[in-house]
Amino acid sequence: MRILIAGGSGQLGREWVGYLNRKEVEFISLPSADLDITDHEDTNRVLSNLRPDLIINCAAYTKVDQAEDEPEKAHQVNGEAVRNLADYCANKNIKLVHFSTDYVFPGTEEDMQELPNGYTEDHPTNPVNAYGESKLAGEKAIRESGCDFLLIRVSWLCGKYGSNFVKTMLKLAEDRDELKVVNDQFGCPSFTKNVVENSWELIDQKEKGSFHLTSTGKITWYDFASEIFKQAGVSINLQPVDSSEFPTKAKRPAFSLLSTEKIANISGVSLIEWEEGLKLMLAELKV
Repeated sequence: MRILIAGGSGQLGREWVGYLNRKEVEFISLPSADLDITDHEDTNRVLSNLRPDLIINCAAYTKVDQAEDEPEKAHQVNGEAVRNLADYCANKNIKLVHFSTDYVFPGTEEDMQELPNGYTEDHPTNPVNAYGESKLAGEKAIRESGCDFLLIRVSWLCGKYGSNFVKTMLKLAEDRDELKVVNDQFGCPSFTKNVVENSWELIDQKEKGSFHLTSTGKITWYDFASEIFKQAGVSINLQPVDSSEFPTKAKRPAFSLLSTEKIANISGVSLIEWEEGLKLMLAELKV
């Protein structure tokens, strides 16, 4: 089986590259410079030449606040580009593995009360910002294409590559004695290593459809930061604050917990508690 990774230079894409190298699986990883998935003709030309048996799409526009100023660009990468990949997969009868986000849900406080275990895969979507809308457009494009797909939603993605909350907190603590972190937004992190390992299990078992893949637990960003500094042995004055103290251009959901009940019932899948996921990540970072 020949696998093609789109967006192979990003946080999740690089995790896939390392994993497939260790598995000694044949794959090709292409950055956007070599495969512009927003260009329909270029996508078909490159993919037709490479003839992959499976496409793993890790390419994404992820600048949540900037998407409010350039929604067309976000939709081009997260929506139309995904449609190009999905149409190719449908025409060639190959599987598309695509990663989406918790931000496709509204994240209301009412939902937090009614869904203590988080949003299920089939819960109605209703994003509250342009980024979420663009990711939802990609999901819809996949379903409309009729291709064989695995659509995996993740949240608060963190790993040893790229930029993420864990790295940001550790960096800020290098030259600050005090930090304020929001304590009124609830969710749970997804760690790239665990995401890739469990996604591969789904691929290997020929699963299809939508799955939520995070670590287990329910926390706030403040809880997350507290545990980061605790495990890293960093002494800092950490203050919990309301999100109103950090106004952002894009509205953030107050609740974005994803239910992992569906994926937990798949044989071979191994979910981890968020504290354990953090421990493993910090070990990879040699913290």
